[in-house]
Amino acid sequence: MLSLMAVSVGALARRGVLGAASIRAAHDHSGHAVTQEDLLMPQYHDSRVYPLPTLPYRKELDAEQKALKEKEKGSWKQLSEAEKVALYRLQFKQTFAEMKRPSNEWKTVLGGAFAFIGFTGLIVWWQHAYVLPEKPHTLTDEWKAMQLKRMLDMRANPIQGLSSKWDYEKNEWKK
Repeated sequence: MLSLMAVSVGALARRGVLGAASIRAAHDHSGHAVTQEDLLMPQYHDSRVYPLPTLPYRKELDAEQKALKEKEKGSWKQLSEAEKVALYRLQFKQTFAEMKRPSNEWKTVLGGAFAFIGFTGLIVWWQHAYVLPEKPHTLTDEWKAMQLKRMLDMRANPIQGLSSKWDYEKNEWKK
């Protein structure tokens, strides 16, 4: 039954009954239909590496902008400085100087990294306080002293190790 439905939906999609526009259409919260931009088509993107985007920044022009585009086809000496800037802004969103200007994004990244490190520190502290067991008795100072005394009594590593640095006649470390 499921495979029959899949075949019929596929056939409807091939015939155009279920087209891409009907699949991509959505509704906003007020009930109006909203269409999604086709992401398969080239998109405008400012980049210092690729300075000439495929598409102009402004796709839909109003009457004043269309008149300016017609005036552009004539002599550029007749255009004022403001009109040249307006024509540039129709084609590009930012200048190179605006693209090179440093942003404050580093502050957000650094703040996020510090917040993550702080939260991790809180988790580690909580685990040390409530989760991890207490230190074993072999890490106490008394136990370490007894262990050192036993190693010296056994004369462990007498050539280059611990016992070679102990004076057994005076019962003190060699100087």
